Amino acid sequence: MHLSRFPRLHFAHLPTPLEPLERISKHLDGPNLWIKRDDCTGLSSGGNKTRKLEFLMAEAIEQGADTIITQGATQSNHARQTCAAAARLGQECHILLEDRTGYHDEAYAHNGNVLLDQLHGGSISLRPADSDMNAEMEHLAQQLRDDGKKPYVIPGGGSNETGALGYVNAAFELTHQANERSLQIDHLLHATGSAGTQAGLVVGMQAMNSGIPVYGVGVNAAKQQQEEKVFDLAQRTLDFMDLSQGLVAREDVVANSDYVGEGYGLPTDSMVEAVKMLASFEGILLDPVYAGKGFAGLIDLVRKGHFKKGENVVFLHTGGSVSLFAYPKIFDLPGYS
Repeated sequence: MHLSRFPRLHFAHLPTPLEPLERISKHLDGPNLWIKRDDCTGLSSGGNKTRKLEFLMAEAIEQGADTIITQGATQSNHARQTCAAAARLGQECHILLEDRTGYHDEAYAHNGNVLLDQLHGGSISLRPADSDMNAEMEHLAQQLRDDGKKPYVIPGGGSNETGALGYVNAAFELTHQANERSLQIDHLLHATGSAGTQAGLVVGMQAMNSGIPVYGVGVNAAKQQQEEKVFDLAQRTLDFMDLSQGLVAREDVVANSDYVGEGYGLPTDSMVEAVKMLASFEGILLDPVYAGKGFAGLIDLVRKGHFKKGENVVFLHTGGSVSLFAYPKIFDLPGYS
């Protein structure tokens, strides 16, 4: 499969490391746990959106855009990486941030990703919860067109057919790394939200006939809704790549939404445990919204015996540790009451 026929820029630090989690594997006494470090992609502290943005920003340049528009929640990792990519390319960047959590304290509203959005020169405007964010972006885009600008609109999470190519490529990368060290990957697990990461991984793994199942731990939607969203994007990605839609069957898309808690971006006890465990056992930081809940799902599934002892389970770390600084009080640490 020749992804070089699609426009792409190269600013991610690739390949990202594939590392064993030896201490946590021993502590949980289950399968052999590994971590794919997409928190190390390099753009403004890294994260999974950087892979997508290599293709999305290339498409923007090809279309002659001079302004980038995207949207996300207040502490959006995607917004931060988009602002950074736009800064690197000398593009204006407009970010619409939706109040999805109801948090308005100083740390959440102004620290973490919001701070970095502004450092990268992003123009931020706020929207209330349950806004039609796609309509809001299009309204802004038309205003900018009327002013003589050429905007390029990126959907939330960078999750469309173009963005998904980043994780089709990541599937190739991970499989190559496993082959080089004779590592048989039995399961690949990650946090799934806007669907682009999981859709790309499923397409890539199925196109290679890798035999590696992809397991998404939902951070937002209910199971069926999340799976349908991923499957739909996978089908559109296959079509975009001129591949048979039959490569991905509905049963190839699996999401578990048992670890969402009360809602998107709202802390859970299991997420707090997961963040503390990976930090204290392996020196690796998770974020509270995506990877923290994804790893919480992995821990619970190991404890329940979902994965067999001796199997190799890879957790794809989607990054976002910057948002830890927006949630300083949830970890019950000295001085942060």
